[in-house]
Amino acid sequence: MVADPKRFLSDLFHAAIESAQPEKCIPNFLPAHPKGRLIVIGAGKASAAMARAVEDNWDGDLSGLVITRYGYNVPCQSIEIIEAAHPVPDQAGLNGAKHMLELVSDLSADDTVLCLISGGGSSLLPLPFDGLSLEDKQTINKELLRCGATISEMNCVRRHLSQIKGGRLAAACHPAKVINLLISDVPGDDPINIASGPTVADPTTCADALAIVERYKIKLPARALEILETSAGETPDAADPRLTNVETHMIATPQIALEAAAALSEQQGVSTYILGDSIEGEASDAGVVMAGIAKQVAARGQPFKAPCLLLSGGETTVTIKGKGRGGRNVEFLLSLAVALDGQKGIYALAGDTDGVDGIEEIAGAYCDPTTLERAWADEINPRLSLANNDGHGFFEAIGDSIITGPTLTNVNDFRAIFIEAV
Repeated sequence: MVADPKRFLSDLFHAAIESAQPEKCIPNFLPAHPKGRLIVIGAGKASAAMARAVEDNWDGDLSGLVITRYGYNVPCQSIEIIEAAHPVPDQAGLNGAKHMLELVSDLSADDTVLCLISGGGSSLLPLPFDGLSLEDKQTINKELLRCGATISEMNCVRRHLSQIKGGRLAAACHPAKVINLLISDVPGDDPINIASGPTVADPTTCADALAIVERYKIKLPARALEILETSAGETPDAADPRLTNVETHMIATPQIALEAAAALSEQQGVSTYILGDSIEGEASDAGVVMAGIAKQVAARGQPFKAPCLLLSGGETTVTIKGKGRGGRNVEFLLSLAVALDGQKGIYALAGDTDGVDGIEEIAGAYCDPTTLERAWADEINPRLSLANNDGHGFFEAIGDSIITGPTLTNVNDFRAIFIEAV
């Protein structure tokens, strides 16, 4: 059975990450050789590793450009790699996005564009709409990250204030064929929300984006509001003839990652249940709900009998009210720990599969029945830490941060709760 819960949960986390490595996912989805050129483009935390996997498995000529997060570079021979900032965009990303549009501006119907997109690509392709500056884009991004909007809502606003997102990059590739290989980091695996959908048709409108801005009282620069209010930022939809020669493949997803972890857990004799791969909402609320389920399992054997493992994924949000060092996974885990209040026999790990929870180079954290006791012993108040959005500060202080370094992939959040028979 499970002798070391922390090691057990850590192994499951790494199994989930390993299942989404580009070197495993890319080869089965490479296209036939085109009559013309193969141009590789892409953006995201996994894009450089995806590009390397293409080069390692392609036996013809190719060229291209991908943009990845600082520290996530994987050297390639024929594909240029640019590093840029995430989650708040920078000049390197802006320059890279301009260069990418130039690269696909003169393609023919004989050419094929292989587009490698993964989570993080939205911030890495910052090409603001006419009249907006990079500084405007940075301000908008910060407002979106702070307001508590879902990832789909944030991406809707981003698409309609961009010259490259929401299908505009695919339109620029016309008349070439576009083949999208996507690693999903969003609830529901909707392609339009992966990196804000630069190469897929956009079903949303400027009116949808404006409604989100009003709902969350997001402060936008005057020019951004004008773009939305006048519908100047409308994006290509499914009827746009420039997007008729686009095909999309989902090569790695949160569900696949959870299934990989579940398989390893079952091999060790632990009954495992996937509660959902697309759980959203406030991270702290999700922690309270999951704690309630775990306590019901431990006390009453409902809806599952202990020992068992509960897995979930998705992307929660944090409405920032404090000034601590946080991320949605540690926020979830700290809320869970507070709600469990040291209950025996329940252990948990929460982490981001890209290795970065929030803006910290920390993937997530681990908690067990001694978590609160150890914190109090160090004169750390768990509830105050939670109120201050200081999950990273809390778990770092008691030695339970999970650090992976760059994982070169991104299939969103991983949450695992192990309940042993007591």
